[in-house]
Amino acid sequence: MPDAPAPVAPAPTVVDASGLVLGRAASRIAQRLLAGESIVVVNAERAVVTGSRASVLAQYTAARARGSVRSGPHFPRYPDRIFRRTVRGMLPHLRSRGKTAFRLLQVHIGVPEPLRGAPRTTIEDARARPSLRAPLTLAEITRLLGARL
Repeated sequence: MPDAPAPVAPAPTVVDASGLVLGRAASRIAQRLLAGESIVVVNAERAVVTGSRASVLAQYTAARARGSVRSGPHFPRYPDRIFRRTVRGMLPHLRSRGKTAFRLLQVHIGVPEPLRGAPRTTIEDARARPSLRAPLTLAEITRLLGARL
């Protein structure tokens, strides 16, 4: 009796984070990861953080400075890592279900070469609304945290 072929995993969904509000996108992605969907996020540096510029920058610099080098908590400096950590915060990441879901997530700065021709989707209900104030992107925040993009 011949061996049955191994089931082929479906191709991951590629989500473009350009112009998406970080928290809203992270919550929608976390829901989809818990449902078992594999997701690749591209252009993470173009995700937007809402709020006043001063309060957002104060929050991120305080999170980065919190703790110690030896014992943590270790807050990321680069936009792809900040995006991953934001999604992780919306998952039960200390339980096996959350760990399994978190492994299904990949986040990239820009668009990597293998994904250039892949069809990209967006999350419409996570789009940033037009505002008089220019939104603060993760690229701007991470440059102020010391990242070299």
